Amino acid sequence: MYPVELRYTQEHEWVLVEGDIATIGITAHANEELGEIVFVELPDTGYTFEQMEEFGSVESVKTVSSLYLPVSGEVVEVNNELVDNPGQINESPYNNGWIIKVKMVDQKEVDDLLTSEEYQQYLDNL
Repeated sequence: MYPVELRYTQEHEWVLVEGDIATIGITAHANEELGEIVFVELPDTGYTFEQMEEFGSVESVKTVSSLYLPVSGEVVEVNNELVDNPGQINESPYNNGWIIKVKMVDQKEVDDLLTSEEYQQYLDNL
């Protein structure tokens, strides 16, 4: 089961909401599909993105995969440790492997995202 305190997208991003700040990463399922992550393209702080707009990418030994922002907002922090150690995403996708933090512009967008149970059901139907 996936962490119940998070929300998920069908593109396999997760979101942790704390006040108006959303921390975003990719799920363990995405990690399994991608394999060893060797490079992460991160946006600069201050950039704003709309919900489900591409904000970066991860490159693994198998493929390059786009990252989509689950909620609209302004990037307020990026996990710069991933530049030197992108494998943190594989090792700890829900903790040290977080990718960016954004200041949300519309918290109601979180309601559009999948719960842990809904995400598991989505995966079961793939």
